[in-house]
Amino acid sequence: MDEDFAAFVQMRMPALLRFGHALTGNRHDALDLVQTALERTGVRWRTVRRRGDDPEAYVRRTMVNTWVSRWRKLRRETLVAGVPDGPAAAVADAALEREPLWQALRALPPGQRAVIVLRYYEDLSEAQIADVLGVSPGTVKSQASKAMATLRARLAEPDPPDDATSPTHTRSRT
Repeated sequence: MDEDFAAFVQMRMPALLRFGHALTGNRHDALDLVQTALERTGVRWRTVRRRGDDPEAYVRRTMVNTWVSRWRKLRRETLVAGVPDGPAAAVADAALEREPLWQALRALPPGQRAVIVLRYYEDLSEAQIADVLGVSPGTVKSQASKAMATLRARLAEPDPPDDATSPTHTRSRT
């Protein structure tokens, strides 16, 4: 293995795993996704470096493209949940699954989800996101706008109950 590639992997692995988890929704798929992307990148490492590409952007783009391809295939299959590695992992995953924001994010189409994760989780600019995803900045803007509208609608506060005499909704005017 190229020493430069090994150093890149060692230095960026935690960030790539976080990104993978945000994309896939669970740590097991994130590990698989990162491994696949790094295998593909490792094969082309010298070309990536010679062309002057940003290696992390290249890996992230590979991750997004791989995830979208898998997601399209998985939509047609019925899968069962895997057995957790241990009780701590199961509790952490279960707690995260109950979070409304996480549920709404997971329900977004993969392209919109990737834009939101890159923008707000990874704090990338629209130009950087466009580079990572291999799309135009206009596509990034429109995908972000659609995703944010969907998230706002899903996370909107429910209307208060009609029963204004309910003890939990009365206010004193003193």
